[in-house]
Amino acid sequence: MSRMPLSRLKVTATIGLCVGLGGMHAARAQYVGQVSTIVLDARTGAVLSQQDPDLRRYPASLTKLMTLYLTFKAVRTGQVTLDQEMPVSVHAASMEPSKLGLRPGSTLTVEQAVLALVTKSANDAACALGEFLGGGDETRFAAMMTREAGRLGMYDTVFRNASGLPNPEQMTSARDLAVLARHLIVDYGEYYHYFAVPGFYFHGHEVPNHDPMLGAYPGADGLKTGYTGEAGHNLVTSAVRDNVRLIGVVMGAKSNSRRNATMTALLDSSFQAEGVAPVAHPAMRPLLLARAGGGAVVARHGSTHNVRLASARLNPVQPDEVAEAPAIPAGYARIRRGHGTVAHIHPAPVRAHVHLVGMGHVAHATHTHAKARS
Repeated sequence: MSRMPLSRLKVTATIGLCVGLGGMHAARAQYVGQVSTIVLDARTGAVLSQQDPDLRRYPASLTKLMTLYLTFKAVRTGQVTLDQEMPVSVHAASMEPSKLGLRPGSTLTVEQAVLALVTKSANDAACALGEFLGGGDETRFAAMMTREAGRLGMYDTVFRNASGLPNPEQMTSARDLAVLARHLIVDYGEYYHYFAVPGFYFHGHEVPNHDPMLGAYPGADGLKTGYTGEAGHNLVTSAVRDNVRLIGVVMGAKSNSRRNATMTALLDSSFQAEGVAPVAHPAMRPLLLARAGGGAVVARHGSTHNVRLASARLNPVQPDEVAEAPAIPAGYARIRRGHGTVAHIHPAPVRAHVHLVGMGHVAHATHTHAKARS
C-alpha cells in the first residue's frame, strides 16, 4: 500500500477539518432574512417554483409532519390503533407551549394526539406520541424519524425530537419538507383528512386549528404551520383546484402575514402555470360550531360553504350526532366507528362518535393569537 506524504496528509486533514466545521456552521445557520420556498405538483413531483429550497433550516413544528407520517405508518401496519391509550410521562408533560396541558400519569388516545398535532400543534402530545412509538424513548423515536427521512430522500434532514422544539442539530430544508408532504398525501391518503379538521374537543374544551390557509385560500386542505424565534415563520400547504394538487413550502419568513402572503402568491402563480384559472379569495365570515348539548360557538374564521360542525363528546348522556358536510370532495370520504373520526360523505348517513366534522374545502376555526411555538 502506498503511503501518502506527510505534507499532503496534513493538507488533506486541514481541508477535511475546515469542511467539517463549515458543514457544521452551515447546518446550524438559519439564513436570517432569507426565505426558502418551493412549490411541487403533487401528482408528478415536478418543481414549479423554488427559491433557495436546499438551505438547511430549523423545522420548528413542521417536525410534526414526520411524527404524523410515522404514526400513520404504525396505524396502517397494525402496530398501534387510533383508539389505543398512550401514557403521558413527566417528560412529555413538561414540554413548552404550545401544548394541551397534559398531566403526568394521564392518558390520551393515538387519535387524540393526532388531532392535537394537526390543530394546536401540541408539543406535549407530540412528545407522548414519540415516546409511545419509540418504545418509551423520544430520542429513539427521533432516530426512527431520521432514518425514515433518509428512506424518503430527505437528505438534508435530521431529527432530534418529535415536536420541533429548538435543538441546534434538528434541521431540514424546504425541498425535504415538500417531499415529506407529498409522501403524506400519496402514501397515507386515508389519513390526510385529519389535516383539514377545523378543531376538536378535548376534555370539554374546543381546540381550534391554527392553519391560516384553511378556509382562507380556495382549495387549501392542510398541512402545517411552524414557528420558533430561531426558525422564523414556516408553513407547508397543499391545495387542490380542477384536479391539480400543489404543495407549497415557505420557511424563514419574518412574520405570519408575510409567510401567508408569500404562500398565497406562490400557489396562485403555480396554479396559473398549470393552466388553472384564478379564483377569488373568499370573504371571511363567522362560522358556527354546533355542540351536541345545544347552543353554538362562533368560530374565529370564515366559511365559504354551509357546513355544520358537531361534537358528540361534551356530554356523554347525549346521543351521537351526525354532521352533514355536502361540500366535501368525495376523494376524502373516510370514517371510522369509534373515537373521534372527523368526516363522512357517502350519500347514506352514518352515525359515529365524532369531535368536529368538516374537512376538504370547508371553513376552519383558527386561533386569533397563536402561541409562540405552533
